[in-house]
Formats: sequence, C-alpha cells, structure tokens
Amino acid sequence: MTEQIEKKIKQIQEKLVLLTKQNASLTKENNSLKESLQEAKQSAEKAGKDAESLQHQLDARKYSQAMMSPEEKKAFEKKINSYVKEIDKCIALLSV
Repeated sequence: MTEQIEKKIKQIQEKLVLLTKQNASLTKENNSLKESLQEAKQSAEKAGKDAESLQHQLDARKYSQAMMSPEEKKAFEKKINSYVKEIDKCIALLSV
C-alpha cells in the first residue's frame, strides 16, 4: 500500500513540475504579448499624431492659398477659435 501512495505522490510531483513549467512559459508569453501590445499602441498613437499634424499642415496650406470654399473657411476659423479658447483656458490655469 505504501508503494501505491509513493507512486501517487510521485505522479503529483511530476504534475506539479509540469504545471510550474507551463505557468512559467505562459507568464513569459504573456509578458511578451503585453510588450507587443504596448509597442502597437505607441505606434498607433504616433501614427494618429502624424496624421493630425499632416491634416493641420494641409488645412494651413489650403487657407494660405485661398483654396477653401466658404464652408471650409468657416470650419477652419471655427477650429482656430476653439484652439484660441483652449489656449486662453490654459493660460488662465497657469496664472492661478
């Protein structure tokens, strides 16, 4: 009977070793995936900022070359006004 108990204990120990290895492997893979996700988020954020910057440049060129329709001019002026308001709010917060 003690042989059976020893056999069962050995099986449990082998399973524990296997589970520990699997856990370590999954933890490593999880960390790798987290890093990849973070890099992808940063890349997407940079791409978004680059796109926004290019859009601002395009808007400025359109405005400077008077290629805008009246509706576009109104929308552009509205954007400029919102930027000015936001800048004024920031200045007010800094002044406090």
